[in-house]
Amino acid sequence: MTMSTPGGRRKPPTIHDVAREAGVSRGTVSRVLNGGHYVSPSAQEAVNAAIRRTGYVVNRHARSLITGRSDSVGFLLTEPQERFFEDPNFNVLLRGCTQALATHDVPLLLMLAATEDERRRITRYITAGHVDGVLLVSSHSGDPIAQELREAGVPLVACGKPIGIGSKVSYVAADDRDGARDMVRHLLSLGRRRVGVVTGPLDTPGGVERLAGYREVLAQADIAYDERLVVSGDYSRASGEAGARALLERVPDLDAVFVASDLMAQGVLAVLRDAGRRVPEDVAVGGFDDSPAAVASNPPLTTIRQPWDRISSEMVRVLLAQIGGEDPAAVILPTELVKRDST
Repeated sequence: MTMSTPGGRRKPPTIHDVAREAGVSRGTVSRVLNGGHYVSPSAQEAVNAAIRRTGYVVNRHARSLITGRSDSVGFLLTEPQERFFEDPNFNVLLRGCTQALATHDVPLLLMLAATEDERRRITRYITAGHVDGVLLVSSHSGDPIAQELREAGVPLVACGKPIGIGSKVSYVAADDRDGARDMVRHLLSLGRRRVGVVTGPLDTPGGVERLAGYREVLAQADIAYDERLVVSGDYSRASGEAGARALLERVPDLDAVFVASDLMAQGVLAVLRDAGRRVPEDVAVGGFDDSPAAVASNPPLTTIRQPWDRISSEMVRVLLAQIGGEDPAAVILPTELVKRDST
């Protein structure tokens, strides 16, 4: 169907054109566009076919005036901009959430808020109604943005269990503690007994839970917890390098390292190589995430696989349900040990 203005310019099809093409009322088309409630299957099929034939595209601005919604979602990362480009996990998560939302015809807006000023501006933007909900990534304890959004009534789903803001925030998380337990058990099964750990940030759920899993397995194996074997990182490669240097200085006979992210593990591998330590013969190394960094490492990393596709799709599912009026929900997904050449 081709529609033109008097000047010959193609006119976009309207909801009236779709209704005429489908042989239904404008109200029926409107109900299909807003979720298909109270529409028979045959009418819904006729409307969808008419939309394809006419090339009709929803006018989001006009619909937002009626529904009070923006029909968009924010992807909020509370980390410095350079971390977004360095850490492959953020890109994998962003891509997965974008694809999951695309099936609902909902665009995703990337928001970076590392500083106090940036957080203040982003909070104002969100609470003004420019997005219908927020997918919050990399939340640190003491960061007020999650609490402020929750108090403002903004639908919110965090990646990882938020620390210190109660149980009213939806979240989707991999089972960080169980994944850490699997990795440390694996290292001990190889006969290693001087197992160091480079933790994630200890103001994040992943940092806390992965360290807890490490400690639990040592206790089960009757191995004393040694503070010299524990250094903290921030998930960056540079912090992995610093952590490895600290461990080698404190415990020269180190024989294994559990590293709380693959990107940090790349830094650990580089320092061990420069120190003349063979991996895995002298020091076994295990990472966490199964990100592209794990396969690109030399040697390829034994790691804990986070189910990024499921995390993304579940975050979107829970957020859309909350936007639709459902209560907050929590989802914890299992991890998997992936063995490669570093152990």
